[in-house]
Amino acid sequence: MLIGHMTADLVNGGRIIGGTVSYAARTAFAFGFDAYVLTSAVVDDPLLDELKPYTKEWVVVPAQSTSTFENIYLPTGRVQYLREVARPLTYADVPASWREIEQVLFAPLTGELDGDMMQSFPHATTLLTGQGLLRQWGEDGRVTFRSWVDVHTLSHLDWFVLSEEDIALDPALEARYAQLARHFVLTRAEKGGTHYDRGKPSQYATPQVQVVQPTGAGDVFAVSLLCALHLTHGDISRSLTIAAHAGAIAVTRPGWEGAPTVDEVNQLLR
Repeated sequence: MLIGHMTADLVNGGRIIGGTVSYAARTAFAFGFDAYVLTSAVVDDPLLDELKPYTKEWVVVPAQSTSTFENIYLPTGRVQYLREVARPLTYADVPASWREIEQVLFAPLTGELDGDMMQSFPHATTLLTGQGLLRQWGEDGRVTFRSWVDVHTLSHLDWFVLSEEDIALDPALEARYAQLARHFVLTRAEKGGTHYDRGKPSQYATPQVQVVQPTGAGDVFAVSLLCALHLTHGDISRSLTIAAHAGAIAVTRPGWEGAPTVDEVNQLLR
């Protein structure tokens, strides 16, 4: 189950599909999983048609707007604007028949999920991608950093995944999250990353590839990790390697075309 806003990303004057749940659905499909997506958007948004083939079932909470981002990449990093926002998602929006699903990815991008939602699946393996919780924005939509720590939520999760870029303005959060989360992964792009198992760190490597566009790599990494943990019966080292390779594939193609294919996933698993 994938919970969070599908987004429209503004690129070259047009709209393309984005958002962690979009990349996650396509990636989970490649891993052979049925994706159940809970999101919010304009119900007749044509971008939903692109997402549908990769989902087993979906629930789209009707909204007046689809969450819409504009990313501008500069030599100093990414400048991001939030142009439109869909509706929040609550546990009441989760169909009763979905509530025993065994893997749950929480993928907030605009603060659309609250702590109650992220603490409501005690029997599932849960993973939170936290980039959307470390964001705030003003009237002009310019997205800036905010520090976020929710002790209760982090203690309920199995996995918490961030990139070092997400906490670049407050690097002390790395040590804090490492102590609070059962498993915390800080990805470091081409430098690999660090996995903290109840505060104990270990490093993993990632393959070196030619970067075309970095958007979505962290999303692909996170859902690949969740899928791989199930397929390898909890082999963390192997799962991190699979996820790192899947994330590396994501940066070699633009947009959500970077999500791995079925053939690429099969090769990774071999």
